Amino acid sequence: MVDKLEIDWESGQALISSPKGVIQCPIASPETFRALSDAWLKCGWQNKHVYTFTWMGRPVIQLPEDMVRTQEVLYRLQPDVIVETGIAHGGSLIYYASLCKMFGKGRVIGIDIEIRPHNRTALESHELFDRIELIEDDSNAPETVEQVKSMIRPNETVFVMLDGNHTRDHVAQELKNYSPLVTVGSYIVAADGLMQELAGLARFEDDRPNEDWRTNNPQEAARCFAEQNPDFVLETPGFEFNESPLTEPITYAPGGWLKRIR
Repeated sequence: MVDKLEIDWESGQALISSPKGVIQCPIASPETFRALSDAWLKCGWQNKHVYTFTWMGRPVIQLPEDMVRTQEVLYRLQPDVIVETGIAHGGSLIYYASLCKMFGKGRVIGIDIEIRPHNRTALESHELFDRIELIEDDSNAPETVEQVKSMIRPNETVFVMLDGNHTRDHVAQELKNYSPLVTVGSYIVAADGLMQELAGLARFEDDRPNEDWRTNNPQEAARCFAEQNPDFVLETPGFEFNESPLTEPITYAPGGWLKRIR
């Protein structure tokens, strides 16, 4: 991540300071774009940028680029089942359900320890709810895991998004519980690994920085899981289309995509 960034539009140059040192680059360079993106992600988190979007009427607390990149993967996979832990307002569930409807196949299983009544009512009255199943329980409770397993039929393609409790230990347990459901070639994703880069930042002036996020985050859980499970590799999906010099996404889930390879 960038420590300091200076932009000189007149000269067309940028001065980028990071833990690796100081470099000068043209503004029109991938290095400057990466530095600006890192700064934008941090500032966006502090200003709750992702809390400004809806999808088909429901708040969706997601970075738009993450949504588009995920769509690229899902269109290629054409999953029969999408499992998501963490529901909040339900916008992501509606998003996945809308993709399933466009694909002409697929359904969504959403899990959360608490589904607030007004959110449940809004979801159950939504025109896409026929493609959604809700489970209100701890995602790591044995009975919850068994219920999800019972809802998946043999030979179905399964994609899993972990986007609920983001502590390292909770995500590590979710990876252990839900990775067996993932089909070869598909993914289980530990969302919000950006927490690692946000450690020490306060969202508001009176907010207390989260210093423990340096290690207590989903990215750390995914890294440890990959080291211990040879059936999975950490692999951020590449761009489906690219006529630019850029190679990395702007994402809230760095180091979180685990692909099943066998």
